[in-house]
Amino acid sequence: MATGGKVGILVGGGPAPGINSVIGAATIRCVLDGMEVVGIRDGFEWVMRGDISKVVSLTTENVSRVHFRGGSVIGISRANPSIEPDGIRKTLESLRRLEIDKLIVIGGDGTATQSRKLGKAARGAVRIVHVPKTIDNDIDLPAHVDTFGFQTARHIGVEVVKNLMVDAYTTSRWYIVVTMGRKAGHLALGMGKAAGATLSLIPEEFGGKRVRMRVIIDTLACAIIKRLHQGRLDGVAVIAEGVLLALHPADLALLGQLQRDQYGNVSLREFDTADLLKQAVIRRLKEFGVSSIIVPKSIGFELRCADPIPADMEYTRDLGYCAAKYLLDGGSDVMVSMQAGQFVPVPLDNVIDKRTGRAAMRVVDIHSARYAIARRYMIRLRRDDFEDPKAIAGMAAIAHMSPAQFTRHFKYLVRAEPPPLQLVSRA
Repeated sequence: MATGGKVGILVGGGPAPGINSVIGAATIRCVLDGMEVVGIRDGFEWVMRGDISKVVSLTTENVSRVHFRGGSVIGISRANPSIEPDGIRKTLESLRRLEIDKLIVIGGDGTATQSRKLGKAARGAVRIVHVPKTIDNDIDLPAHVDTFGFQTARHIGVEVVKNLMVDAYTTSRWYIVVTMGRKAGHLALGMGKAAGATLSLIPEEFGGKRVRMRVIIDTLACAIIKRLHQGRLDGVAVIAEGVLLALHPADLALLGQLQRDQYGNVSLREFDTADLLKQAVIRRLKEFGVSSIIVPKSIGFELRCADPIPADMEYTRDLGYCAAKYLLDGGSDVMVSMQAGQFVPVPLDNVIDKRTGRAAMRVVDIHSARYAIARRYMIRLRRDDFEDPKAIAGMAAIAHMSPAQFTRHFKYLVRAEPPPLQLVSRA
């Protein structure tokens, strides 16, 4: 049994379903070993300024049922001690004054970076474990290991997209749906593929290169034209917000003066990204005499604090238990993970990208079978469309073009199309 000291729990970054489940499971496991547990409110916000008044006692009685609910019972923030003057030292001093010598940090890639820096500076005075969470699913874990909150967010998102698909069909319109995913398209692709949306757009398909707005707009416009050729007026496109952040600087400049938050991240909140895309697609279609009813929809904040689905409830209780047990057994400086039903500690040093000094990102593997299958079910221009004279003639007619003109205008869209998926060797 662990003796002495105190266990602290804090949450950084943005919300994700399952946070409370981690808090509850970790607290109960620590209490079973006779440890006192406190929740540090609002992430690093107060302790990095030397304020130790924003803490709350966590007991079995007050956490035993919190795993059912979304949000965070101890709040959350994106406060970053490493960019505040003397923030790391003040954080460690606050923990010392609180008599906390074991710390569970729940957060995403940015918070993982802070956990590592804090652990290095503490030099063993505070043992730290990190529990990875993000609905973006972009922390660099093995491909089959989701970050907690992702499955719940996708589940809720699919329900929304499914209803929009029915509405689109009923009312003969298109929906352009923009969802969260600044650096990776796991959520947008997961929602779109599961729901059977008409197409999904994610930043990874552009190969890490800056993309021109024209490519995004033409992809959407041609999907509408192809759908019309197939006799349908409706469709739903699911787009990761990171697609817009991947724009070429010249096109970003056309959006006006982009604001950044206090941590340097480009903020798109002052823009209605879905509406911006809608207006641009409508203008592009009008150039070819094509009209379509398009409705913009953003899905984001309503996913982050949803009550976790059972898969995330069980997953996060495992993570919370393992985080607490690892600390109590003397461990430190790892990110906890569950892989194939087994606890696997990942050293925080291994989480960091040596080039950037920040936590490495996991993006969608566009060379995987999973992505190839998703692309095959999307309705968008494909390389084989241009090998089918009848299809090109039909789409060209809708756009009031000749086949040659249509090919000249839009064949560039398929240059980066992944090769067809081969499941049986043709050697």
